[in-house]
Amino acid sequence: MAYDYDLFVIGAGSGGLASSKRAASYGAKVAIAENDLVGGTCVIRGCVPKKLMVYGSRFSHLYKDAVGYGWSEVRPSFDWHKLIDAVNTEVLRLNKLHISFLEKAGVELIEEYAKFIDPHTIEVGDRKVTAEKILIAVGGKAEKIDIPGIEHSITSREMFHLKDQPKRMAVWGGGYIGVEFAGILNGVGTEVTQIIRRNSILRGFDQDICSNIQEGMAKHGINFRTNTNVEKIEKVSEGLKVYLSGENAEPLIVDTLLCATGRKPNLAGLNIENAGVETLRGAVAVSHNCRTTQPNIYAIGDCIDKANLTPIAIAQGRAFADTEFGNISRTVPLENIPTAVFSEPEAGTVGLTEAAAKEKFGNSVKCYRAKFRPMFHSLTGADEKVMVKLVVESNTERVLGVHMVGKDAAEIIQGMAIAINMGATKADFDRTIAIHPSTAEEFVTLR
Repeated sequence: MAYDYDLFVIGAGSGGLASSKRAASYGAKVAIAENDLVGGTCVIRGCVPKKLMVYGSRFSHLYKDAVGYGWSEVRPSFDWHKLIDAVNTEVLRLNKLHISFLEKAGVELIEEYAKFIDPHTIEVGDRKVTAEKILIAVGGKAEKIDIPGIEHSITSREMFHLKDQPKRMAVWGGGYIGVEFAGILNGVGTEVTQIIRRNSILRGFDQDICSNIQEGMAKHGINFRTNTNVEKIEKVSEGLKVYLSGENAEPLIVDTLLCATGRKPNLAGLNIENAGVETLRGAVAVSHNCRTTQPNIYAIGDCIDKANLTPIAIAQGRAFADTEFGNISRTVPLENIPTAVFSEPEAGTVGLTEAAAKEKFGNSVKCYRAKFRPMFHSLTGADEKVMVKLVVESNTERVLGVHMVGKDAAEIIQGMAIAINMGATKADFDRTIAIHPSTAEEFVTLR
């Protein structure tokens, strides 16, 4: 049977863009459908604009720190509208850039919502097209918990378009999205309260990362309501009244409530049941090579809910294209994935947490850690700490995990990830000459 396309990609986010361009480079006829800005969550309403806002929020600390180094004290002012406008201008620039990349690669962009008619047929706008292979790369979306008044809350998507800076903000959720936005708003002068249903933020991360970030955030003025949940939101003359339950149940009055309680695969309206594609716990079910239950249909990225990170979606998209169109069979391993939390203080991590290592290797796990004031703050007087940690299996001396909280943690952990993936031992770390003076040198001097 002759098809309109060799490959049809649904979703022009990081994974969809990577796969479509790679497949086209092998000579495939490729189309990609997107009914929003090109770039996906990361570029349009996630990693990129959020990181720009993180940068913007950190200048407030630098003004204070500079005084210890001989600079005159200043009274800085902050313009929320200028930051938001600049961030969104950059997002639109990147959107156009990605469109131009598709054009250069020979990929047809269809700016319509796509949905399945059958395993080989897609409806896009008022067209019906066919494809030999179809790739689902629709990503995820923020999910709100159904409570009274939830319509008065916003999600991370709306954070980048807030007309005015909130003077008082509640962040509901202790995951990395909630933690990062709490730090951003706190850094630009908003009074922030973070509401978490457990005692600690960042479930699933190493406990030393969780406790040290939470301690640092509290020192910066963020108020935590732990073991507490939101029951109802009511619009009142002073703003939003947030009714709570749990250990810290006194109601809050805020201007804005960010609901950061989770994300889920963005499958609504896709009609994947028409194609015989099965789901598992709300995500597209796939095999190790990202093939769905329909042999000609594949899925990558957040919509399969395996490891929801932009570099993973990109790697999966390229691996799919290499395998199916380049005759280079490969898959993407999901172990030892480095990641960062752009909180204040920042964190970076790769490999096993202490708890996961002990569950797997028992008493043979040994941890090396240090907590100290970084040299930068020797003159600032700020009560800032850095935490570095190695998780080691003592029988083989292999380093199973590397964790850090502190300035430039993400940059440092990227290099550590290479060592972990190469199977480095504690002895390999120990015989590496340190760069002095630096924070990173602590990883090769831990005893």
